[in-house]
Amino acid sequence: MIKLFEKPLHVCLLILICSSLVFSCFSQQNSLRNSTLSGSEIKQIHSTALEESVQLEWLLDYATYNRLKDENASISIRYIAEENYQKTQKNWLTINGIPIETTSFNLDLLNKNEKYYYQIGIAHTDEVKWSEVRSTRTKTSWGWFNLIVLIGSLALFIYGLKTMGEGLQQALGSKLRAQINSISTNRLAGIATGFSITAILQSIIASMLMIVSFVNAGLLTLTQSAGVMLGAGIGAAVTTWMVSVLAFEINLSAYALFILAFVAPFLFFGRKRWKPWMNTIFGFVFLIIGLGFLTSNLPEDLFQYEWLAPLLEWSKIPVVGVLLFALIGLILSIVLQSTVTTIALAMTLLVISNLPIEAAIAILLGAQVGTAINVEYASRLGNVHAKRSARIHTLFNIIGFSWVVISFPIILSGLVWFMTNMGWGNPIENPQAVGNTALTIFHVFYASINMLLCLWFIPKFTQIAQKMVKSKGRSDEVFHLEYINMGNLSTADLSILEAKKEIAKFGNLTQRMSRMVRSLLYEKNPRDFDKILERIKKYEDITDRIEIEVVQYLNKLSDGNLTIQTASRIHGMNSMVNDLERIGDIFYQMSKTIERKTEEKLWFTPEQRNNLAKMFDLVDDALAIMYQNLIEHHDKVSLDQANLAETKINERRNELRKNYLENLSNQDANFKAGMVYNDLFSSLEKVGDHVINVSEAVVGKV
Repeated sequence: MIKLFEKPLHVCLLILICSSLVFSCFSQQNSLRNSTLSGSEIKQIHSTALEESVQLEWLLDYATYNRLKDENASISIRYIAEENYQKTQKNWLTINGIPIETTSFNLDLLNKNEKYYYQIGIAHTDEVKWSEVRSTRTKTSWGWFNLIVLIGSLALFIYGLKTMGEGLQQALGSKLRAQINSISTNRLAGIATGFSITAILQSIIASMLMIVSFVNAGLLTLTQSAGVMLGAGIGAAVTTWMVSVLAFEINLSAYALFILAFVAPFLFFGRKRWKPWMNTIFGFVFLIIGLGFLTSNLPEDLFQYEWLAPLLEWSKIPVVGVLLFALIGLILSIVLQSTVTTIALAMTLLVISNLPIEAAIAILLGAQVGTAINVEYASRLGNVHAKRSARIHTLFNIIGFSWVVISFPIILSGLVWFMTNMGWGNPIENPQAVGNTALTIFHVFYASINMLLCLWFIPKFTQIAQKMVKSKGRSDEVFHLEYINMGNLSTADLSILEAKKEIAKFGNLTQRMSRMVRSLLYEKNPRDFDKILERIKKYEDITDRIEIEVVQYLNKLSDGNLTIQTASRIHGMNSMVNDLERIGDIFYQMSKTIERKTEEKLWFTPEQRNNLAKMFDLVDDALAIMYQNLIEHHDKVSLDQANLAETKINERRNELRKNYLENLSNQDANFKAGMVYNDLFSSLEKVGDHVINVSEAVVGKV
């Protein structure tokens, strides 16, 4: 050993080895002290909402805890209110010096029912390594006041949905009217139209009521309405997706007032054609604000209340849980009169109160059945065709509900598999984070599969509905105006289609009255003569009633916000109805004139009968042209034929009047018959005046 130190080289080697050992030990100790911390060592971070406070809980990685417990390390917590976080993400409140062995801490003196963001950190060697940012919300005591606020939130959401739908139908209603007019037997065209209606109205119930009312008015056949209803189901799924993305994922509620401030001036200073789009944006903002209030006022521990706690346990029971929450969705849909609102409420419960995804899906299914019940109830006022259309919709929903309930475990497993493989997460384990996405995907899947299942059996569904809903007789088969207002009157740009159809039927009725009055001139049988008089009187009563009810219906449509084109068309329709009613009055007065002639045993000369017959021919031609103009799209109507018919009537009237005045002195004993003759051809000329007025109103010349 002594010899080892005799050589300088050996001494240098020994010093180098010892130095290396000492440096290695020091570096290892320093490494233990200064090893990098990232914040990921903090595990199982959790918050529990309390009134005016939040309890935070966490655990440290075991190796990290052992490494830091003797090195003056500590836990730090920082938090910030949502309002400040959204604005600047500065001004965090920080609590330092919490012992490293502590695993929970209460943040006190917080505002009730307010959202906060927080982080847990490890303070070591003058720096803090923070965990990821998490959010929590303080608890508020729930009572009657909160319930009223919740109802108000739902009301604001529904109002926003309605306003947005009205704005869209004002902006796009004319295009949709053309689409409805062009529906043929092509089922795919019907599906596209149904999709468009729901996308515009933003309400599946309003869409279904409008479809049924179109059937009631004769605008759609049962087969056509079935395809439109299937398309409306797809549109409802897209509406659900829109609410999910724009209200929950993007979270536009923080920018709602900013959007309002930007859009409001356009309502006062913008061009009129912009206003429908401005109303759409306003409605959307109100919808978002309503959802924001809804999420703020639903308690996180809703299902911990004694009277609601059993619901979560029952939801785990196969079939029973689905049926129970489906019943809840059905009741909500009927009470709120809005399927979209019911689904939005289910989405809010998923996010706020940890409603299981199975229960949310069941609520959605129940809401669909609730829609069918609402439509069935509304159709009770309609004719047999409307009732059958509503029954087809009910059958669609029963089929959809049945196959989902039967295959519910398989569908749920498939949904979990799909979302997990897409990297979106497990909706069963984490409904608060990905539940709304799962619900939206299910709704699209449900509507699409149900459409494919039912599409090929539409004729069969039509036959079943016809067997289930029996006609009560001929009167039940007639398309009545008094039932036309079962549709959604707020959608004026679409509902005028029904009024147009009714006015066209009104025009056809005047044609029949003309034929009946003509037949009185040649009827010799007193009993048949009286029957014709009775029918003319009945028709005149019908024209009076139709005028009153169509005008009332059009006035209701006018209560909403109208585009300039729609307001002009409603004005024109009012004019048409007034002229058609006057035509009915004239024909009735002519029948009374002929009745008086018969009672007084007056007679016409063969020439007079022949002249009246030719005058009736000209009037009937004008009425036929008028009816054709009423059923045509107004853009395709030309007044050339109508003006020519009116000119012929006027010329014929002038010729007959001239001849009548010339022969007046020679009539002597038949003087009274001549007066009746003059009265009749003059009345027919007045009919011609009103007929041309109707055609002019069709093209907007009023």
